[in-house]
Amino acid sequence: MSNVGETLKIMQSRFDPSAAAGLDLVFQFNITDAENYHVIIKNGSCDLQPGEHAEADVTLIMDKKTVKEIMSGETSGMQAFMSGRLRTEGNMMLAMKLSELFPS
Repeated sequence: MSNVGETLKIMQSRFDPSAAAGLDLVFQFNITDAENYHVIIKNGSCDLQPGEHAEADVTLIMDKKTVKEIMSGETSGMQAFMSGRLRTEGNMMLAMKLSELFPS
C-alpha cells in the first residue's frame, strides 16, 4: 500500500460506526499525483479499497500532500476546499459527513 493508502488507513482507524448507522455510501478519493481509493460505508462498517468505484456518491479530488495535511490536522477539508486544493463531484453535502464518520 502506498503512502496515500497508509494515510487513508489512519482515517479508517478513526471510523465511528455509530455515526454510520443506516448509511450506505461510497466516498471516492481521486488523488491527482498518486493512486485512487474508495471507502464504502455500509451497515455500520467501513471498507477501504484501492481503485475507483463506479457508483461513488461523492468524489473528492486532491493531491497527496493535501490528503496528508487534512489527515494530520494541519489543514481542514473546508480550508482545502476554499483554497481550491480540494474539489468535489457528486453530492457535496456528503463530503461534510466525513468529519462525523471519521472524527480526529
